[in-house]
Amino acid sequence: MRSMRLLLAALLCLFGVSAASAKVYVHIDLATQTMHVQSSTGSYSWPVSTARAGYVTPRGTFSPTYMTRMTHSSLYNNAPMPHAIFFHSGWAIHGTNAVGQLGRPASHGCVRLAPGHAAQLYQMVQAEGATITIGGSSRGGGVRHHGARHYGRSW
Repeated sequence: MRSMRLLLAALLCLFGVSAASAKVYVHIDLATQTMHVQSSTGSYSWPVSTARAGYVTPRGTFSPTYMTRMTHSSLYNNAPMPHAIFFHSGWAIHGTNAVGQLGRPASHGCVRLAPGHAAQLYQMVQAEGATITIGGSSRGGGVRHHGARHYGRSW
């Protein structure tokens, strides 16, 4: 945990961000299928599921572009996407009922979280804003863009 705090502090310095600016920092590690969150309320590490074989979760640094408490995938059998935080095209961080798959690649490209963690992250991002980074080598591999469409009200 101490090394994660040092890493986050180094990232803050690298990007020239002061601790006074209220912002949530979300780092998703594709290799470990883990999300690390740093906010004014504390530090958290949660298991996630990202793209399974045949799909891709984008790597890079992103900002939330759209948030909705509940939406459904128009591409994947109307699957529920609670507490969705869209960050790039159709990709989002959102809750899932498939909690047994967390910790390994299982999605069409979105970042899935346990429902309670998704709700907690949603509240933090809504209050403070966020920077989302995704890196590491994906165990899911893949090449397809999932391009999920979303509907609903924005934040």
